[in-house]
Amino acid sequence: MSVLSVLMVSGCSSQTSSNVAAVAFRGAANTVMAQPWQDYFPDGGKAVVASQERVWEGAQKAVKEGLPLFVGEAPGAFGDVEKLSGEAKEDAPDDLVAAIAALDPAAPDSDGPVVLATAASDPTQVATARAAGAQIEELPVGDPRASSALTSGKQVVGLGSDFGTSERFADLVQLGSYGQVPGGGELLFPGRRMVALYGHPSGAALGALGEQPPAESVERVKELAAQYQPMESQPVVPAFEVIATVASSDPGPDGNYSTESDVEELRPYVEAITQAGGYAVLDLQPGRASFLEQAQLYQDLLRLPGVGLALDPEWQIGPDEAPMQRVGNTTAAQVNEVADWLSGFVRENRLPQKVLMLHQFQTQMIQDREAINTAHPELAFVLHADGHGTAEDKFYTWAKMREGLSPDYAMGWKNFIDEDTPMFTPEQTYDSVDPRPSFVSYQ
Repeated sequence: MSVLSVLMVSGCSSQTSSNVAAVAFRGAANTVMAQPWQDYFPDGGKAVVASQERVWEGAQKAVKEGLPLFVGEAPGAFGDVEKLSGEAKEDAPDDLVAAIAALDPAAPDSDGPVVLATAASDPTQVATARAAGAQIEELPVGDPRASSALTSGKQVVGLGSDFGTSERFADLVQLGSYGQVPGGGELLFPGRRMVALYGHPSGAALGALGEQPPAESVERVKELAAQYQPMESQPVVPAFEVIATVASSDPGPDGNYSTESDVEELRPYVEAITQAGGYAVLDLQPGRASFLEQAQLYQDLLRLPGVGLALDPEWQIGPDEAPMQRVGNTTAAQVNEVADWLSGFVRENRLPQKVLMLHQFQTQMIQDREAINTAHPELAFVLHADGHGTAEDKFYTWAKMREGLSPDYAMGWKNFIDEDTPMFTPEQTYDSVDPRPSFVSYQ
């Protein structure tokens, strides 16, 4: 039997502080599953037992009759057992969890907890929960913040090892109480995609964003996002990637070859997009400075819930170098330094999840990338593979950057208006790029 992990969390409203009580039941499914679920059924002595091959048939019967389901044998507490053995008489659907969730229980319980599951959840547990009348919601990831139930303030129960320990589950619910992200919900990816203009408020030289004032830039990116929306079931959120620090050929008064924009220069663009329901990402080109010291310059903007951070190693150089002599690089240790600080900043300020984007179009740009610690639920990690050129060149870069990449990263793609030959249309971007990018920017 598989290991059972049932996680129960109460008081999880995104409008109020969570009063979290977490209990984990672990052990062999037949011995641990019985007693917690027995109390949910009018006749606690009855059960359905199916062979592994007939779980789908057993699930249908259990849900219809309002009985718990077991595989192989039922615990001794169940004296009246109906067995389904032998070969399956009906093919099971590909997504068994979703199919079980769609079954109509004998006695629906709309006031009870919402049971969260993933494709990896034990279907016998899902069927037993559904037979008890529970509402089942299948999530794409083992994170309760992906559920609409948190927003509604309902109790939630997580079924399966994808949800981790009870402590982790309770912590994620707590983080989900800190507010929603643009487009709704408490988790950035999956749950939405973003389409962004890239650039700097100073003008067109650094990208499409600065070609027009803030309000006009918002309208321009909203029109772009609208071109993607018909191809996507998730919300497509308009965004800005605003260059906060600009790599420079001049060392400047601080000698770091990076011009740090004043917060008030950036604020009109940041506030324009966030107040329009979009997202802003602050991009750092540090020169000889560290990413961390530059990130900390923009704490006033990062306190806004719809503002994330991007690190661009192309523009990080050594103490004896100047920008534009070579493609720069950074290390996993420097990325971890920023991630540790930003995740703590999110918790301290009780903010919803933030984007932490890493730009990369050469493997050497992020040394020891596999050592980056992505175990920060406060952050949504994005790997932005922003190569330019022909379609063949861009696809090669995309594939190369994804080699060995942790599944914790969402993917970002950039369409270069002048450098790509030719630039992809929205249809080509979504239909030709695999996997479909979560973040698309225009420069």
